[in-house]
Amino acid sequence: MTSSEKSSVGNIEIIVKDLGKRFNREWIFRNLNYKFEPANVYAITGPNGSGKSTLLQVLWGQLPQSKGELKYKNASHEIPVEEIYRHLAIATPYLDLIEEFTLLEHLRFHFKMKRSRNNMDEHEILDKMQLTKARDKHIANFSSGMKQRVKLALAFFTQADLIFLDEPTTNLDSNAASWYHEQLKGLPLQCTIFIASNQASEYPQNAKILNILDLK
Repeated sequence: MTSSEKSSVGNIEIIVKDLGKRFNREWIFRNLNYKFEPANVYAITGPNGSGKSTLLQVLWGQLPQSKGELKYKNASHEIPVEEIYRHLAIATPYLDLIEEFTLLEHLRFHFKMKRSRNNMDEHEILDKMQLTKARDKHIANFSSGMKQRVKLALAFFTQADLIFLDEPTTNLDSNAASWYHEQLKGLPLQCTIFIASNQASEYPQNAKILNILDLK
């Protein structure tokens, strides 16, 4: 097994103690004590502008916390925050795609840096995306719904233990939303999944709910 393969193997838990984030004098959230365990879906809920996205960005290591501890652990060791990117996949409405690329070029670019889940090839991924006919179309010419499907597909089909989905059905029509739920159900059981949403339809009924308003 190569070092890159080792980096994407292993159930990971996120342990936070007294975690908080503030901008200037405003606390976005604080006093969060929690153990996020593998094989669970966590729904981060709350109204628009309440800080759900900020909490996700702290949890995946993009934003530093203002207080408290944040640790990533698998069965054998603790993972440094600067290495956690190897283990995660992200889909957010504010994530930029490279619009000068065709869909096929974008897939090839992404999967040069990340392994595909189950070693799927580009043809399998295009088929699962249900966008095979758009393979040579430039991302700039995609509809907002097609772009969101691409973002979700990159998260779903990347080999990752931690999956972060922020408002995942943004710009999706009913058929694309059904596709989203089908792919969500198909993720490996050992994954830890985070879904930030103010719509109960975006996360499964068995999700563990964390309302950010309780952390103000």
